[in-house]
Amino acid sequence: MSSLSVAAVSQSAEHPLTGLQVAELNGPGGAEPTPPDWIDVRVQAAALNHHDLWSLRGVGLDSARLPMVLGTDAAGTTADGRDVVVHAVIGTTDHDGDETEDPARTLLSERYPGTLAPVVRVPAKNVVDKPASLSFAEAACLPTAWLTAYRMLFVKSGLRPGDTVLIQGAGGGVSTAAVALARAGGMRVWATSRSEAKRAAVVDLGAHGAFESGARLPERVDAVIETVGAATWGHSIRSLRPGGTIVVAGTTSGDPSPALLSHVFFRQLRVVGSTMGTRAELVSLLQLLDATGLRPVIDTVAPVAEAEEAFERLASGTVMGKVVISFTA
Repeated sequence: MSSLSVAAVSQSAEHPLTGLQVAELNGPGGAEPTPPDWIDVRVQAAALNHHDLWSLRGVGLDSARLPMVLGTDAAGTTADGRDVVVHAVIGTTDHDGDETEDPARTLLSERYPGTLAPVVRVPAKNVVDKPASLSFAEAACLPTAWLTAYRMLFVKSGLRPGDTVLIQGAGGGVSTAAVALARAGGMRVWATSRSEAKRAAVVDLGAHGAFESGARLPERVDAVIETVGAATWGHSIRSLRPGGTIVVAGTTSGDPSPALLSHVFFRQLRVVGSTMGTRAELVSLLQLLDATGLRPVIDTVAPVAEAEEAFERLASGTVMGKVVISFTA
């Protein structure tokens, strides 16, 4: 097992990777004391997300908490020998209900140290059993990108089997997961990408059609899965049938302007926000993959000693699927 951790030690909006450090850490600075009823999970594998890049840019992570161990996704083993997947949404004890709607919620690596370390400490209720059919690397891909896609499709969109869904920005973690999950859910799946190679890859993954970003579609769709933002928003709005739904879980290219509100009210479109997912939804996602044999697309598995190169690959935008860091390699 490696003793290295991956942390943000400084932040830069223009050059985020300059603040990345891979080293043995005595303890993350700025972290709050660990509450009672938390447990240690020995990390076997952890996946990277754009959330980690945003933290390095100074978004969502207070500079006063640096250095902070990064990472929201992990699969590993508890002290009593359970193989588990970590749920990254940390709610408050006095919130009753959906933890993603807790106004005081946080994610691992924002207030408490994240998963890119040999050991991560989390609330006992935030671990769920890993199905034996999933490898640690596969399971580590699920708690952020795949859970986000699962909630967007099956909780927020109102889609049913046979409906048509457009997934913008194919190739990234959430969009790749959405293609696979939507196909498994019996939907007609269309995806867009600027990359010809990524369009071919999502067809291999199960998309019924792949189109160049902004291209006119054969017909309007029932719902759009939107995580790109400004670069695709207008296309998403115009691609919906009257009464259709756009589910938004990210704006990686910035906030859209204009919002095209005339289209929204005249065609009675629904714009629905979605963030991460609940512990119960993570359990359902794991059960779905266990029952169907569906597996996440993994772009790269790298040892933690090569985490800097893995982050560079994530930041390059050339990734197809998930980048995973192994703590056992």
